[in-house]
Amino acid sequence: MARPTTGIFYHPSFSRRSYLTVGARLADFPGALDRILESDKVTLYEPEPVPRELLLKVHTSDLLERVGEDPLCSTAWHSAGGVVAAGEKIASGEITNAFAFIGAGGHHAGRERFGGFCCFNDVALCIVNLRDQFGLRRFAILDTDAHHADGTREIFQGDPDVLHICLCGTNFESKDGTKVDVACPGPFEGGENERAMNDAYFDLVARHAPHRISRFKPDLLFWYFGFDTHEGDYGDIGLTGPCYWKIAELMKELAEKTCGGKLEVVLGGGSDRRLATYLIPPIIERLAGLQRA
Repeated sequence: MARPTTGIFYHPSFSRRSYLTVGARLADFPGALDRILESDKVTLYEPEPVPRELLLKVHTSDLLERVGEDPLCSTAWHSAGGVVAAGEKIASGEITNAFAFIGAGGHHAGRERFGGFCCFNDVALCIVNLRDQFGLRRFAILDTDAHHADGTREIFQGDPDVLHICLCGTNFESKDGTKVDVACPGPFEGGENERAMNDAYFDLVARHAPHRISRFKPDLLFWYFGFDTHEGDYGDIGLTGPCYWKIAELMKELAEKTCGGKLEVVLGGGSDRRLATYLIPPIIERLAGLQRA
């Protein structure tokens, strides 16, 4: 039997209330993936909590204590644990790519502070672990959540082996070209609003990410995917499903060209249960190369 292409990392606690839910945004999971999980190209993993010793390589002990006292961070340990485990299984060759669900977010968490619905910086923890345990050195991150990934930027600010591209509210590029912010347009007016916004946003991704990632030659590629940018969610800029699905296809293609397909998609912001159920399965289908019905 061939090894699976795609790993899905999900813990039952993610369907309960936490920092990234209004109600329970993932209440339909993993049931919404039943048809996908029938394929031998996909495997579902239930992650363990992230180890404390790894947390202390990225965060301070004071932050760990404060996170432990916040009831809305109750899913943080399994959230970060899933992102770390996904990276390990990609690096070991057990899977080619992964989709990591989370209950509490990561990209606003810095070394000593957390907030903005985020508790532990899951991607940073994954990178540190992959460097320590697998010898991977260079990583590229595309962040398309609605808000600036200030925690991730803080942690990797002086690290030339992390390319961080963030679509947010300003334009910026560091002198070495490894830290890039791209300002996103607001929703368009008029009858062609949805199509125009999707096209404009995808064009930004296509103009700013592929050439930088290809030139950078990462060992593994991350896509921090927030659907809070979707029409009607809390970071609404007017996007709809086809835009996210095109980005998924682009990121998979980039990973295949630059790092042997090693791609980890990490779920970021977004609160609407219906949107989660609508948007996420087609992304996983694209990662696994499944023919849609």
